[in-house]
Amino acid sequence: MSDAFTTRIVNVSTGSRERVVDLTGDCADFLREAAGDRDGLLNIFVPHATAGIAVIETGAGSDDDLLATLHTLLPADDRWQHRHGSPGHGRDHVLPAIVPPHATLPVIGGRLELGTWQSVCLVDTNRDNPERKVRLSFLG
Repeated sequence: MSDAFTTRIVNVSTGSRERVVDLTGDCADFLREAAGDRDGLLNIFVPHATAGIAVIETGAGSDDDLLATLHTLLPADDRWQHRHGSPGHGRDHVLPAIVPPHATLPVIGGRLELGTWQSVCLVDTNRDNPERKVRLSFLG
């Protein structure tokens, strides 16, 4: 495969609670190796039916606000037809329709082109699956 396309899997432990995990540093580390000083696109993909990728501000409460909003939109109760796992687990399977399992972002001069307060995050509401894989792919 040419160096125009490079990919890597990042393993993320989310534990047994709902989490928003900042992946921006992992993306930057990957791009330092894969992109050099080239322009291109970074695709972030989580191959799980119950997790998503968001570009959001972190550290100022927005990550907690996102989880609170998801609780409002997708309550963890018994309304879901998908019923295996923890109570309300069916909501986790609806999450990727709201927070998609992928994002594609511009890379300029080997660096991720994010706004001042933007971060790339894994959003995981599934307490039953504490280990996630995230695929980072650079297309130069």
